[in-house]
Amino acid sequence: MNYTQTLEFLFTAMPSFQRVGAEAYKPGLERIVSFCQHLGNPQRNYYTIHVAGTNGKGSVSHMLASILQQAGYRTGLFTSPHLADFRERIRVDGEMMPKQKVVNFVDKHHAKMQELDLSFFEMTAAMAFDYFDQSDVEVAIIETGLGGRLDATNLITPLLSVVTNISMEHTEFLGDTIAKIAAEKAGIIKKSVPVIIGEASDEYNHVFEQRAAELNSRVIYAEKEWVLNSVEHFDNHNQHFSMERTRDNRNYELDIDLLGNYQRHNIITACAAVDYLAEQTPLTISRRAFREGLALTAETTGLAGRWQVLSREPYTVCDTGHNAAGMRYVAEQLEALECDKLYCVIGFAKEKALEDIMQLLPRKAHYIFTRASIERARNVEDIAAVAERLGLDFECASSVTEAVSRAKHLATQNDAIFIGGSNFVVAEL
Repeated sequence: MNYTQTLEFLFTAMPSFQRVGAEAYKPGLERIVSFCQHLGNPQRNYYTIHVAGTNGKGSVSHMLASILQQAGYRTGLFTSPHLADFRERIRVDGEMMPKQKVVNFVDKHHAKMQELDLSFFEMTAAMAFDYFDQSDVEVAIIETGLGGRLDATNLITPLLSVVTNISMEHTEFLGDTIAKIAAEKAGIIKKSVPVIIGEASDEYNHVFEQRAAELNSRVIYAEKEWVLNSVEHFDNHNQHFSMERTRDNRNYELDIDLLGNYQRHNIITACAAVDYLAEQTPLTISRRAFREGLALTAETTGLAGRWQVLSREPYTVCDTGHNAAGMRYVAEQLEALECDKLYCVIGFAKEKALEDIMQLLPRKAHYIFTRASIERARNVEDIAAVAERLGLDFECASSVTEAVSRAKHLATQNDAIFIGGSNFVVAEL
């Protein structure tokens, strides 16, 4: 098979959650454990850091990978979903897994994958584990897919576990309360392995503390370890953070090439994780690597779609925030934009709670609702019905391409265009 045929096999023989949603979800570790045993358990041959959470886990994972790479370690990064290329999920030192390596892996192991009836995500995680081993990776950042306890990545024993935050998501799989969802995420905690909690909350702190106590693991609250004193946007490419480490009251002036306001939460989580890794594990991370890794996160790792500026006139930005908690941060930043008129190209996935998300949207904008060309995308008619009830100013377009073209036609150089609502819309863009 060539690369195109290999991807077709993976997406059809093993349906992905990204494409079809719930049908592709296969909880449990039995299949991935068996397949990794077949591969020789490659995930045991390098250090790992395990990252879970509702929002921010992708940004935090990329920050950590960039810092570790700057520290001189050959660094693997496994994330999901991808936007434009499947290989975005699997990187070593910022470079995507070569196409031929993907083809070779599938050619060699597809019979076993079918025998075990692996899900798309299980196959992808195992491919990453194996590629990291073959690439002599020294440390890998492993992002969970969905949940934690039953996630295919949860067969690793990391140096450190990280949970960014918890809010309502995937309730059909993870539970219908914050506490239940937190319990699933807490499933990544391993015996005697500390866990960083990025954003503390009375709604779920006790869940992590109870699970950690059972496993003799330490809970580290990032916001107690690091304090953010101020943030500056000094250009259209970077943010500057003035931080203080509480254990020694040491000040840090840190830049990052990610522009979303929500990164103020993620950088605190990343700082706490790096501080623990540098102080309590075999990893050596200098202040220079810490600073430069953060400053070059997007450049080093290829992270895209996080308040990514696409144009200056008109100011055009996209963001992959796709649940109520994520959209709240995006909406606040949209409200603060200085522009004559705001045009928003937005589509959603089927399973998202439209009312909860859309009531957060700025009222001052003109919306162009659309549907990505993927099975999981929500019908425009459903979105329009909610928009009508909420009194939003809107029109509809049958495709992302048409919607973006319409926004560009309407906008003047003093206006702004936002494109988002789902990973799929940004992916097509």
